[in-house]
Amino acid sequence: MSPLLPGRGVPECVLRPGREPRTSHGHAVDRFVEIGSFTKVLTGTALMRMAAAGLLDVDDPVERWLPAAPASGITLRHLMEHTSGLPRTPPGVKGLSRDPYAAFSPQALTGTLTRLDRLATSPAGQRQEYSNFGYAVLGAALVAAAQQPYLELLRQQVLDPLGVADEVAVAPPADRSLRAKGRFGGHRATWSMSGAILPAGGLWATPRALAAVVSGLLVEQKLGVPSPAWQEAGRLLWHNGATRDASVFAGAFSDTGDWVLVHRIGGSPDDTDRLGLELLAEALPEKWKTERTTP
Repeated sequence: MSPLLPGRGVPECVLRPGREPRTSHGHAVDRFVEIGSFTKVLTGTALMRMAAAGLLDVDDPVERWLPAAPASGITLRHLMEHTSGLPRTPPGVKGLSRDPYAAFSPQALTGTLTRLDRLATSPAGQRQEYSNFGYAVLGAALVAAAQQPYLELLRQQVLDPLGVADEVAVAPPADRSLRAKGRFGGHRATWSMSGAILPAGGLWATPRALAAVVSGLLVEQKLGVPSPAWQEAGRLLWHNGATRDASVFAGAFSDTGDWVLVHRIGGSPDDTDRLGLELLAEALPEKWKTERTTP
């Protein structure tokens, strides 16, 4: 039982191909929820789409699009693949406080760009370190290259082609969003994620839209080969995301067409990941048998 929702279980939504959506404890497929770092999948896909359209090159140095940044060896590809050497969080953000990214405005990001080379903890391309800060910089570079606000370029490059533009938002209507409840029945405050950190983890979406993203990008590959923004584990491409009170896991085996989307409000993000992996594992035994008997 979630400590955030007294007397109730954790609101949960599960979507899989060929099955009816499974929702519990007030969750819904058509209500906006926080998606946290799953936002990175959309940002990385936008980068690859813009590169394919000739608007930029994935190996462009950061300073080409953000002139305030000194030459650092960091490219857009490094930012997407978490090999930029930049730390996990922007300067001044320490741990997960009540509202950790509230002060990280576009102006604050601009202030960090002038010392980007000194903020890196290792040379670009040397090792992988998951970085929300890196994706904030990447988002700013894409905005500069497209000369459009982040959500507009995302709609053009990713959301409209997938048919989900109306179900992804920065600030969804209150009457269409789901939020965790506190001990006395009111809604808990969500983190401020609409500033510079937006491309790293600030979007809201309906689970129905997220399922279309997973199927469209990983299985049908409507926009081409999946972006390296997805995490890879053998045959599995996946990504997760978590905010203060929400978590999501999505993954697919592109060679079999099996995919899963799990979103929960409250509870442990680790449990969300675990459930997603368990559901994916359920789908595989029969296919493995078929594969073994096929010449």
